[in-house]
Amino acid sequence: MKKVTYVYWIGMVIAVVFVIWGVVFPENITNVMETSKAFLLEQFGWFYLLATFFFLIFAIYLIFSKYGKVKLGKDEDEPEYSRASWIAMLFSAGMGIGLLFYGISEPIAHLVTPPFGEAGTTETAKVALQYTYLNWGIHAWAIYAVVALALAYFKFRKDAPGIMSATLYPILGEKTKGPIGITVDIIAVFATVFGVAASLGLGAAQINGGLSYLTGIPNAFWIQVIIILVTTALFILSASTGINKGIKYLSNANMVLAVVLFVAFLLLGPLQFVISLLMTTLGGYIQNLPMMSFRMAPFNQENAAWVQNWTIFFFAWWIAWAPFVGTFIARISKGRTIREFIIVVMVVPTAVCILWFGVFGGTGIYYELFQGANIAGQGVETALFATFNMMPGSGILSTIALLLIATFFITSADSATFVLGMQTTNGSLHPPNFVKISWGLFLTASALILMGRGGLSGLQTAIIVSALPLTVILLLMSISILKELGEEPVEELRLEKKLEKIREKRKRKQMKGNLQTEFGEEHDINSKLRRAKKNKEDK
Repeated sequence: MKKVTYVYWIGMVIAVVFVIWGVVFPENITNVMETSKAFLLEQFGWFYLLATFFFLIFAIYLIFSKYGKVKLGKDEDEPEYSRASWIAMLFSAGMGIGLLFYGISEPIAHLVTPPFGEAGTTETAKVALQYTYLNWGIHAWAIYAVVALALAYFKFRKDAPGIMSATLYPILGEKTKGPIGITVDIIAVFATVFGVAASLGLGAAQINGGLSYLTGIPNAFWIQVIIILVTTALFILSASTGINKGIKYLSNANMVLAVVLFVAFLLLGPLQFVISLLMTTLGGYIQNLPMMSFRMAPFNQENAAWVQNWTIFFFAWWIAWAPFVGTFIARISKGRTIREFIIVVMVVPTAVCILWFGVFGGTGIYYELFQGANIAGQGVETALFATFNMMPGSGILSTIALLLIATFFITSADSATFVLGMQTTNGSLHPPNFVKISWGLFLTASALILMGRGGLSGLQTAIIVSALPLTVILLLMSISILKELGEEPVEELRLEKKLEKIREKRKRKQMKGNLQTEFGEEHDINSKLRRAKKNKEDK
């Protein structure tokens, strides 16, 4: 397999140009990106909402379709990782830093600046959590599931390169191996870069905010630069050890730390209130999911701006992350069936996200409404630590949280360098270290430029801009995977397995009447099998 492709060299040239642009003309890059962000949110917000809902419906369809038993690999392939390690890795790559950054700050933000209605009321508190579940729940994981499914299916079952362009072969043919394919892969690469750069920026900001809140060190950009540089060295070291060492061990460590923090937070906080609020808001989320999925607020500019800045931004973020998370999940999911794959990828992390936000966000809401805590007055990066301050053992909780943020930071960046290396080496499962390291350095440079020129807003802008062309690619991927699945001999395999069961049963039976019945059923299935094969040949 060709190790380094045109996608790598073209991508590196564009990366260098972007870095130079940000360093030499900082005001210009800020103006261009802010203008682009405003235009895309106003003109294409509806497109992000419709596309995201489509991915959700498409993923649900595949679960219940006749293709559910098709393996992501050859029929004899078995999963490479245990289910526990598999879930830990996919979850750590998917949303780690964001859960800590937004776990309390987003529900509190929706409480004081709600999507609609009066701020600061108990009804608004319920709405705040329901919309937080919307932003982080099943829609995001449906996007990841569809992209990861396409990549894993074509890579492990069809022996295609594990790159985005290869999944479009059923509809574009040989064009995927030329300029069109290169363009698709470059779009995916830069969406990944900006999506992950946002997470690195959030992680650095929250580590800085936590240290500032606890120790009084400055909460400043230059401190965040130091944090990013230190963690860059750590994740590059981890990336050089390969997926079966660095990423796997760190992912398992993340899961353990997250469980410890979650349980401690649950037990030390207002347990009864949190459970009651979680159950109430979960029911509201399920009941109102279709309405919330399509809400645009055309008659109220303030509410429309809320939808753009929260729901549409998050949906765009998950789309931008999809090549990264999808490639990584595909890499670790060989041997799973389509049904098992989609159910686990969609349901398990969604449930964890809802539990996390229900417990952390519910606790923050309780202290804000009933204990007089001024969590809403904190910055988004310090809201978590301000909530800890209301609880026993706050110092220990804060230390665990900082350690977890750091390991999530390293894991996300580590996974991203692997994915970027894979996407720019024609799908190599073992990209060279110099490729991973070069992309790791560009990730760091991009995060620093975007944070330095606009903070969180700069990171959001890069995501919104990069996600639009990628959304079109993901829609084409959905059509492509459906077309290719239509060529699977699903009906023939079902009939052949049924024949095997009948023959095994006949061997165990001796009674004449039963044998006659089984011979008749076998004849009928053989006839159906011949017709199915003939229909396939005619097509």
